[in-house]
Amino acid sequence: MRIRRVAFLVAMSLSISHAAIAGGRVRPFIRVAQRVTQSADATAHFTCELRPFTGSLLHCYGPDAIRAAYGIQPLLSAGFDGRGETIVIIEAFGSPTAAADLALFDSIFGVPAPPSFQQIRMPGSLPFDPNDDNQLGWAFETSLDVQWAHAIAPGANIIVVAAVDNQDANILAAQNYAIENRLGHIMSESFGESELDMDSKTLFDNEQSYKRARNGRISVLVSAGDDGATNPGPDGNLKPFRNVSYPASSPYVTSVGGTNLFFGTANHADPNGVYQGEVVWNEENLGIGATGGGISVLFGEPSYQHNALKDATRAMLNGHRGVPDVGYNAGVRGGVIVATTFLGGPAFFLVGGTSAGAPQWAGIVALANQIGGQPLGFLNDRIYHLGRHGELDPTVHDITDGNNSFGGVTGFSGAAGWDPTTGWGTPKQGLVPLLLSSGDDSDDNGGQ
Repeated sequence: MRIRRVAFLVAMSLSISHAAIAGGRVRPFIRVAQRVTQSADATAHFTCELRPFTGSLLHCYGPDAIRAAYGIQPLLSAGFDGRGETIVIIEAFGSPTAAADLALFDSIFGVPAPPSFQQIRMPGSLPFDPNDDNQLGWAFETSLDVQWAHAIAPGANIIVVAAVDNQDANILAAQNYAIENRLGHIMSESFGESELDMDSKTLFDNEQSYKRARNGRISVLVSAGDDGATNPGPDGNLKPFRNVSYPASSPYVTSVGGTNLFFGTANHADPNGVYQGEVVWNEENLGIGATGGGISVLFGEPSYQHNALKDATRAMLNGHRGVPDVGYNAGVRGGVIVATTFLGGPAFFLVGGTSAGAPQWAGIVALANQIGGQPLGFLNDRIYHLGRHGELDPTVHDITDGNNSFGGVTGFSGAAGWDPTTGWGTPKQGLVPLLLSSGDDSDDNGGQ
């Protein structure tokens, strides 16, 4: 089973609303922090894009800052925008205003419309209920995923496959539909639950699905989670011990952990600034969340990790799969802007959570697929091969500061090289061509 808590803070009330939690439901990894207002400044679209890094008011980022921070803008400037590629995003419920929300986002930030946007609602879907907090949370998730995959790869087609609801079986049905119908070679999933709450049949069926994705050369990007080194159980309460989220722990996916990004000047955000640094995402002091990451108890150490990681790191893993594989900005302090219209009119929100990372990594893969003229397919073989040989070092921001302790559970710390908070780190300019040139250290058994 999968359980997903939808948690969001809204500036008007500064309260946290939790959707109902029940066994067998998945939750999106999203933190909607506050509504934001537009700016009159010529270099920023919203006031939060120029705020100090410290203080009571949260700073935020638009596409220009994120593209500059992670070395994406030079690729776009060279004409590589993901054209000819399709990013498939798996959601529950979907959003009745996803297309309108994307158009609003594009109009504000000057992003061209995608060549094609499609939302496929699975058979049996009911009309959207704006009074259902669960559906509202997934509508926010859909807007976030669509807009920020598009911000990174504006020339790529986008297809949302919306499950009937967020029950395990229905999410899997949507995923299988995307794989079996070959909708695209890139798939983004920003949801998960403790792997300890997965029943054996659901786990087996999902793993078979991800194996089919790998065999079909589909790159699957999955958010690592928002509750640090633990996860909530079916009762909604955090488990009092370390555990990792599934499907992030699957050895057949690329798991994306979270950071707090600082981009601008030394003291404040600025879309015309420069990269200042990152730390492991942990905003427990704000009552928000921290990046998922840790050691699986269900999956053995894949060959790509076994071959690439240092002896001390492998000793920590003790023969098990380590999570995540890579990192990306996830902080609410330093979140991204998401446009919505499903609340009754145009509105903009500052959003964080590891939900933001998976679709943006999907966008990066779309750029790589376009440049290479063929799908990269499963990423981890390439990434860990490069990490093993030290080639990855110049093309990632290695996040060494911070930890993902959360809810009284001691987590893991950032460290040089791979670690169980942000994986190998966040992208820099030069990563995409390096991925295209890499080989792998995989075996013939799916890397396990």
